[in-house]
Amino acid sequence: MLPLFSFPLSPLLLRSLIFLLLCGSLSGCRQETAPEFRFRVALWANERHTWYEAMNAFAAEIEEQSNGRMEVEVYPSEQLAKEIEAIRLIQAEVIDMTVTGSLLSNWIEIAAFCELPFLLKSEEDRVALLEGEIGQRIEREMLEEMGLRPLGHFIRGPRQLTSNRPIRHPDELEGMILRVPNVPSFVTAWKAMGAKPTPMAFSEVFTGLQQGTVDGQENPFALILNAGFAEVQQYVNLTEHVMSWSYPVVGERQFQALPDDLQMIFLTAAKNMQAFEHQLFTDNETKVMEELREKGMTFVEVDKAAFQERCENAIYESLSPEMQVVYRSFMAERKAANEGK
Repeated sequence: MLPLFSFPLSPLLLRSLIFLLLCGSLSGCRQETAPEFRFRVALWANERHTWYEAMNAFAAEIEEQSNGRMEVEVYPSEQLAKEIEAIRLIQAEVIDMTVTGSLLSNWIEIAAFCELPFLLKSEEDRVALLEGEIGQRIEREMLEEMGLRPLGHFIRGPRQLTSNRPIRHPDELEGMILRVPNVPSFVTAWKAMGAKPTPMAFSEVFTGLQQGTVDGQENPFALILNAGFAEVQQYVNLTEHVMSWSYPVVGERQFQALPDDLQMIFLTAAKNMQAFEHQLFTDNETKVMEELREKGMTFVEVDKAAFQERCENAIYESLSPEMQVVYRSFMAERKAANEGK
């Protein structure tokens, strides 16, 4: 074997060459520095949903603004957990973030107002509730009683009923097995309207409709489209029974583990995420109905007043005395605001 060098090297030069060779060798196999803080997000929505897009934008901003000190991993389609399980896992610090809404009512009663059927009739009603005493109380109790920090809110379109026969009046719901989320007020409302509400995880709904385990379901337009329900449902019955929103949340203990500078970056990115999601929702909502029509779904006008009348008393009676007071107060304030216009 020929010698590497054919001329003698001074000890200093030899050490310098060895150092350079080592540096080159290490640079070829160096791993990227691991983030100091990693947040895992569990979503029930799939990759086509605005929530997934918004969370990915949040993740990109977090990594960039923190210079890699924070990382956010987004898992759609219930890959990590179903919504209720995700909340429990955040509380146990197994995962860190999710998006949730009315299912919070399984922990804090006031959260029933996130999606109380036929409570809100306009965007003005939604803003009044979100920014008023009820909205402030929901966020406060999420933080203090559940250990979840709300990071803003994501808008959801009105919930609509889908089926394989047109439903124009609550009388036509008789005997219909209807998938609903595990929300007490939903079960109460649809039972009062004549259906047979069946709580079921979202990931199971398509198969349930396909196999005839359930006859229908209710969700906003975007989710009806993204979940592929047009393949197994023929009609969209325009009940608009719920106008709602959901909260992107992070575990409070996980958030408090961040130093002050990273907390600021985290909250700023969250504010930007909300604005981005709102714009995505607005742009998307105008297109979704046409896409559903193109996929063969028929839109059915319904007697909304009849649906509301059939379940209104049952919903009110299902509330605790304290929540009934909150309900009456909100309705009185809305009436006064409308009369003042």
